[in-house]
Amino acid sequence: MPPDEQRLCLPSPDRLSKLAIHLIDDILNRLSFRDVVRTSTLSKDWQYTCRRIPQVKFDQTVWETPEDLTSPTIGFIPILRSFFRFHIGITLKVTLDIISLKVCPNVDRLIFLLDTNFIQHFVLKLPFSYPRYSLPFFFFYCSALRHLYLMECEILVPSFFQGFNKLISLKLKSVTLSSDTFEGLISNCPLLEDLVLKDIHNPYLMSISAPKLRSFVFRGDIQLIYLENVPLLSNILYEPRDLVLEDEDDFANIFSSVPALECFSWDHFEGCILGDGDYFESVPQEVVDEIPASFSDMTFNHLRTVKFYDVLLEEGEMQLIKVLLAKSPALVKMEIKPRQMETKKSLKLLVEITKFQRASSKAEVVYLVD
Repeated sequence: MPPDEQRLCLPSPDRLSKLAIHLIDDILNRLSFRDVVRTSTLSKDWQYTCRRIPQVKFDQTVWETPEDLTSPTIGFIPILRSFFRFHIGITLKVTLDIISLKVCPNVDRLIFLLDTNFIQHFVLKLPFSYPRYSLPFFFFYCSALRHLYLMECEILVPSFFQGFNKLISLKLKSVTLSSDTFEGLISNCPLLEDLVLKDIHNPYLMSISAPKLRSFVFRGDIQLIYLENVPLLSNILYEPRDLVLEDEDDFANIFSSVPALECFSWDHFEGCILGDGDYFESVPQEVVDEIPASFSDMTFNHLRTVKFYDVLLEEGEMQLIKVLLAKSPALVKMEIKPRQMETKKSLKLLVEITKFQRASSKAEVVYLVD
């Protein structure tokens, strides 16, 4: 065989296998679980690589067929059991995303298979069910958790729970839990920095005491949240539902106990209503510089950015804009994006906002319209 043809027959070098381990892991972490398993067919070395990945995500791509979405009897638990049985090393992150299923299965076996001494990041997204799936007691032995995301489940904290002492990020969406459970959970996460609460199923007041908290996102009834001890909280995003204010003090209480606030966002506000059903009008429209007495001792010394999105600009929202402009000496930018409204009304409200007193000479009000 001529030399040129011999060179053509030589196998191409396996450059991918020669990459650094952390680069290979990063590549595998971006693939679906099914594609990760397929890499095991590349070579014997890749069989080992596939079995030692530190992060794994189980979702509908593992068993995806039209029939699989109608019933949880798809055998995904045996799939998970096989993975953990042959897995080598430590699994740091596990994601179970099965929101497409029409029936919520029992996932106790998956949680039982977690290495409670090493798992650092756990994501559990379940389909809607009634009653909700309740986390098993042995889940609360996961002492190394740093990131936790739970969706569509119930939380009942066992008596032996001593806290997630390393947890820095907690996201709860459509979760059922009592006020005592919530407050006990938060108080036992001393390093918590990021907290997201969306559509929590609890009609009672929930107090937040988190000395390390820096970012807070909340969607629901804003009156049910009390920021008790959050000295470092600097970033807040509120997505309130129908906010009913009994008096002026309720309005001020929303912003109390946040001395380090730097960025505040108010998204999709449904309307600010007093107890008797009237729109909140504690300050007459003609007195644009007057600030309610409840805010007299309140100053947002670190607030630099404010965003109002999808707002109606009723009296409650105008009141809030007025207060934040007047009480934020470090404010740099305020963005306001109203819902669709008549152009004349929109311009009239903009003119009124430009008259509001500003504590910061550098404060810029940007009015966003479609």
